[in-house]
This record gives sequence, structure tokens and C-alpha cells, in this order.
Amino acid sequence: MDKIPYDKTADHSRAMAEKRLDFLKQQTQADLSHIAQFDFDPALTQGNIENFIGVAQVPLGLVGPLLIHGEFAQGHFYVPLATTEGTLVASYNRGAKLAAIAGGIQTTVVEAAMQRAPLFVFENARQARQFGQWVKDHFETIQQVAESTSSVAKLLNIEQYAASKMRWLRFNYHTGDAAGQNMVTKATREACQWILKQGVEGLSHFSLAANFDTDKKHSTINTLHTRGKRVVAELTIPKALMQEVMHIDGQVMAYQRNLSNLGAYFCGSVNNGSHYANGLTALFMATGQDVANIAESASGLTYTEIKPNGDLYFSITIPSLIVATYGGGTGLPTQRECLSILGCYGKDKVNKLAEIAAALVLCGEVSLSSAIIADEWVSSHEKHGRNRP
Repeated sequence: MDKIPYDKTADHSRAMAEKRLDFLKQQTQADLSHIAQFDFDPALTQGNIENFIGVAQVPLGLVGPLLIHGEFAQGHFYVPLATTEGTLVASYNRGAKLAAIAGGIQTTVVEAAMQRAPLFVFENARQARQFGQWVKDHFETIQQVAESTSSVAKLLNIEQYAASKMRWLRFNYHTGDAAGQNMVTKATREACQWILKQGVEGLSHFSLAANFDTDKKHSTINTLHTRGKRVVAELTIPKALMQEVMHIDGQVMAYQRNLSNLGAYFCGSVNNGSHYANGLTALFMATGQDVANIAESASGLTYTEIKPNGDLYFSITIPSLIVATYGGGTGLPTQRECLSILGCYGKDKVNKLAEIAAALVLCGEVSLSSAIIADEWVSSHEKHGRNRP
């Protein structure tokens, strides 16, 4: 089988991309004219992709104005969403309209941390327990060693979890405006290499990762203890407004929420809401996030209650939202432009992006829930979501 053309010195050049495309055309006989259309220097993708051949163009839509009263995101925002799902942008836009008329969405970043969780295996459980105390006694030194690898990473604490003769250490870091998975991996490795050199009694095996940090996988521990950002969005919707904009009564929405809670519990879902992943994925694609982090970020907690005056309180909590405004794919041309639309590119903007993401999710939850109750779900897709050449 022929090999994909590769030249290390020209890996991210336009000429090498064209050479790979020609090779692919010969191998597949496919028309690749759209993949080849891009207007930036391929060198910009170094560190983001290998064997570059072109771009996958995803339609980009706009939601807004989205009114947010956050600690970091304040005012009206126009939110770019990259998606191929018809009615998605329209649904989130309807939710944003309702939220704006209702006075806006309050957002709060409750906690923030990124983790790596190495495993230490001992000859017996008592040695593992003894090691746990040793880690507590030497935390300040471990912290200094870990932080020596980065000007940004700050080791907040180390959680410990025991099973049999094993001890998992869950290192929690502040990572600035980066999502930070690579940053904390490097820092934790450095700290663990120092630990290994100390001659810990009874240590028989070490692994830098053994599935406890559940990177790019949902887990209960990350729902309880946060991975990335734990962010809450809240909205109080006047009783009359629910009927006027969403064509339903708030009492019915609260009743439906009880049914959905039971359904989510019964099937073992990691989210009692409707579709957190929809808006988040579209936002991630538009702004250069690592889309695989949706596996964690899409878990969520939706809560509603009827106020004494009949108004509806609606909130969503995203316990493990992983976003960045610096590094990764955020600096690529289109993605940087989308972040700039939100005023979220660069330093000290990551909490702002997290608040915008949470507000967006709330809009989608209110809109889809209302469409289901009002029996407008199928009709809206039939009208706006059909593209069948």
C-alpha cells in the first residue's frame, strides 16, 4: 500500500498539503475541491494537526443578542455556533430572546480545577496508607516541583483515594486561560518523578494515569468535584412571558421537569437536562475547543421551581466544563475570529467564555423543553431542519 507523502521540513506547507491531496485523489478518485479551499498559511496549524490536507468547512450561525449578568460576562453577546443540525441555532436563538425579555441570565463560575491522577501501588495496604500521610507531609515540596514546569500551573491540592494496596493521587491545578490537560500532565509527571526518587517504602508500581482522572470520559467524581469549570446559569421567567413566547404554562414546565428527572434517573443518564451537548459542541467547534471534551462537559444538572407568584426559576449547572481562550485550536484564524466576536480571545477571558457557554446551554434547555411540551418539536424540524438532496 502506498504511504501518505511526508516531509518533516515541509510538513505544514501549502505545497505538502497539495501533494497529499493529489495522492488522495489518486487513491480514492474523489473530488476534493472544497477540502482544498482555505485562505490561511498551513504553517499556522503546526502543533494542531499532522498530515494536513485542508479544511472541513462547517456552517456557522449566530445566536443573539444573549443578555448575561455574570461576574465576567456582562452585557449582550452574539454567539457563533458551528453546526450542521437544522433548527439548532433557531432554538437557541428563541431561548436567548426569552431570556433577554425576562431580564437576562445570571452566571457564576463556582469552582475551577484541572487534574491528573497518578497511581501508586504498594506491597500492602498499610504501606499505601503510610504513603498517603507522607504525601501530606511533603505537599509543599511536591507543589514547588510541579509548579517549576510552568509559569501558569498552580497546584491547589492533592486528593487521595485508596483501594486495596493502591493509592490514587488526584492533583488539582489552576491552569489560567488554557484548558490545561497537557500542562498538568507535565507538572504531575515532574512531581511524581521527584516522589519516586525519594525511596518510598513498599512501592511496587507507578503509573502517571490509570483512568481516575477520566480524561475525556464522564465520571461521577468530576461531577462532584469539578474538572475544568463548574458554572451555573440562572433565569427567572415571568409567568405571562412563558405563555407569550413559549406557548406553555410554567407549571407545566415544572411538572415536565419532574418527569424528566425520573426518566434520567431510571435510565442512568449523566444529565437530567435535554441537550447540553448540542449548544456546547457547536460553540466548541466555532471557538477552537477540543471537541472531545464534550464527553465530560455535556454532563449537567437542571433544576426548576415555581415561585410563589407563579414565575418560573430555571437553572443549569455544568460541573465539568472544559474550555480555553488561549492555546490549542483557539489561535487558528477562524476560531480566533469567533472568540473575538465574544470578546473572549486571549488572557484572563476563560471564565467569561465559561459563563457565556452556560448561558447558551440554559437558552437551549428552556427552548427545547418548551417545544416538547407545546408539541412544536417535530413540526419545527420538519419546517427548518430538512436537507435531503
